Amino acid sequence: MQSHPMNILLVDDQPSVRLHLAQQLRMKGHTTLEAESADQALQLFGEHKVDLVLLDVIMPGNDGYWLARQLREREGSRWTPIIFLSALDKEIDLWRGIQAGGDDYLIKPISPVVLSAKLHAMQRLIRMRNQLMRTSEELHIANQRLTHISVQDQLTKLGNRRGFDDRLHEAVRQCRRDQHALTLILCDVDHFKRYNDTLGHVQGDRCLEHIGRILSTVCRRPMDYVARYGGEEFGMILPNTSRSGAMTFARALLQLMGNQPMPHPDSPVSNVVTISGGITTVVPDDDTNVQHLLMRADEALYSAKAQGRNRFFSFEMQMDTFEHLMAPPAATLTAQATP
Repeated sequence: MQSHPMNILLVDDQPSVRLHLAQQLRMKGHTTLEAESADQALQLFGEHKVDLVLLDVIMPGNDGYWLARQLREREGSRWTPIIFLSALDKEIDLWRGIQAGGDDYLIKPISPVVLSAKLHAMQRLIRMRNQLMRTSEELHIANQRLTHISVQDQLTKLGNRRGFDDRLHEAVRQCRRDQHALTLILCDVDHFKRYNDTLGHVQGDRCLEHIGRILSTVCRRPMDYVARYGGEEFGMILPNTSRSGAMTFARALLQLMGNQPMPHPDSPVSNVVTISGGITTVVPDDDTNVQHLLMRADEALYSAKAQGRNRFFSFEMQMDTFEHLMAPPAATLTAQATP
């Protein structure tokens, strides 16, 4: 396998040693950075991408062991091979070098043959490191995609039931901590079975995609979350949204549905596709749980259907969107003051 040139940081306080080693390294196609002290080496290491450090042990001021420890602290997740160069040949010197973060230890004077062999060995390790980093990054990206897919509805590209449940648990925890209002809305398409029976399932899928796009349009705040809860049912999580704000939101959603109609030839409610929804708004406390919120929103959804569909109903406000629309200004202002 062909060797790739390395950028090598050469650290030695003796100019003659640096010159001799630098010449050998350049003859083998490598580039060098030269430092005569630990402080200068740290600066060069921070300013340049270094593939390998050749490091003298004994230097004025901070020695090579100190520098190796500093390099290990500053390199982050990118491992940089360090080879110590020293005339010290005791076993304790080798042990100290490895403990300080070194990867190898060469005794001065350095044999050109041994140096060449060590460089080849380090190049193999660097190639392995780079391959592992690429593989790790590819796995990270693949895991992100799998996680995204696992919480996404493939038809509408909204969140799915799993993503919705995860986000709702998180929203309850956050709003409980901050003592902010949390609104949960469940809605579904009115008489969707009749729509499918009349126009077919392919058109039914297009209808759900259309509803999904509209819901994404109204759930535009970063903290809002919308999901296909199941079948023709959708869920919306609206943190920091009061009771009155939730009703205003629902009215805006119905208006947008009316502005972007899809024909429904067999609906007893309207000649276009409509939706009904249930709203519940709370400031979560220690007794608040996700199951209770879902049940409350589901009960409000059934109340909206019982009152004629094509509307949203809120138990907390004891009114639906049509009643909210006709409420006098004073009543609306009073509602806005409550969670």
